[in-house]
Amino acid sequence: MNKIEAFVNEQLKTEVPQFNIGDTVKVYNLIKEGTRQRTQIFEGTVIAKHNGGISETFTVRRVAYGCGVEKTFPLHSPNVEKVEVVRAGKVRRSKLYYLRDRVGKASKVKELSQNVKSTKN
Repeated sequence: MNKIEAFVNEQLKTEVPQFNIGDTVKVYNLIKEGTRQRTQIFEGTVIAKHNGGISETFTVRRVAYGCGVEKTFPLHSPNVEKVEVVRAGKVRRSKLYYLRDRVGKASKVKELSQNVKSTKN
């Protein structure tokens, strides 16, 4: 194993949060302002995930004061303290970029109901 692979394996998080596209999540992000540190919560819908080892990222979108805001977070960053799933979404696509053009109730993602039983026997 060379030095780059050793460094990458050292930086990977052992407990990766489990969430999917369409889920509403709270991302606890560590903000450093001078000598102070604080945790800022960003709550929104996951519209994209990009896999790829240490450079794995996910994009969260929310509407704040009538303006759409998207942030892309690196999953294995030490600044992302935790990702908490608020509600699970039911989607049929891997990228939800179409939500950018939707306004109001049209931009909602249906909630995944856990009580749905499979019709297969």
